[in-house]
Amino acid sequence: MRVLVVEDEPTLNAQLKQALEDDGYVVDTAFDGKEGAFQGEAEPYDCIILDIGLPQKDGLTVLEDWRAAGNTVPVLILTARDRWSDKVKGMDAGADDYVAKPFQMEEVLARVRAIVRRAAGLASNTITCGPISLDLKAGRVTDGGMAVKLTAQEFRVLAYLLTQSGKVVSRTELTEHIYDQDFDRDSNTIEVFVGRLRKKLSQNIIETVRGMGYRIAQDADGATAGTSGGKEA
Repeated sequence: MRVLVVEDEPTLNAQLKQALEDDGYVVDTAFDGKEGAFQGEAEPYDCIILDIGLPQKDGLTVLEDWRAAGNTVPVLILTARDRWSDKVKGMDAGADDYVAKPFQMEEVLARVRAIVRRAAGLASNTITCGPISLDLKAGRVTDGGMAVKLTAQEFRVLAYLLTQSGKVVSRTELTEHIYDQDFDRDSNTIEVFVGRLRKKLSQNIIETVRGMGYRIAQDADGATAGTSGGKEA
C-alpha cells in the first residue's frame, strides 16, 4: 500500500513517514500544498495524509481541486485541535476522515488502516481467500493456520492483490503501489514476487490473466481459481 504525507513541519513529516513505513506502507512525502497537489494528481496512492495549514497552497484548496478533477483517493486531513471549523470544511471538501493535532501516532495508523479498508470494501483488517489469511494490521500471513514467512515486498504484492480481489491488476499498477516515488522501478520483478508467493502458499490463489496482469479470483463456491492463460514466473 502506498501513502502520501503532505505536511510542512519537517519533524512531524519524518515521524509520520517512519511510523507508516514501520506499519508496512510505502511512503512519499511533500512539504507544501503545491508539491502535494502535483504528487496527488500524478501518482496513484491508496491514502493521502493532508495537513490543512500548508504553505504555497492550503490543504483545503488542494483537496477541493482533487475532488473537482475526479480524484477519489482517500484523504485523512490533519487539523489544529481548536479549529473545529477546519474539520467541518475538510469533510465537506471531500475528506474521508480527520485527526486533530496533537495526536497519538497509533490513532493516525488506525485511521489510515480504516480508510484503506473502507476503500477496498473490507469489513476488517483480516482478508481471507481459501486457506490463506492476511492480517493488514499485524502484517502477518497464515496458510491453513500456519504462519507463512514473506519478505516485505512479497507481503505488499499479496496484500494489494487481496484488497483488489476479483479485479485484474496490471504489473504497472502493482509496481506503482509497492514502490515509492524515488525507487528505480522494474515491473519485471513483479513476476519474481508472484512466483515466490506461488511457491510459498499451499494453494495458487493468484490468477494470471494473459496480457493484462494478475487477480485473486474465486468461483461461485468460494474456492480459489487457478491461473488463466498459463502460469508466469
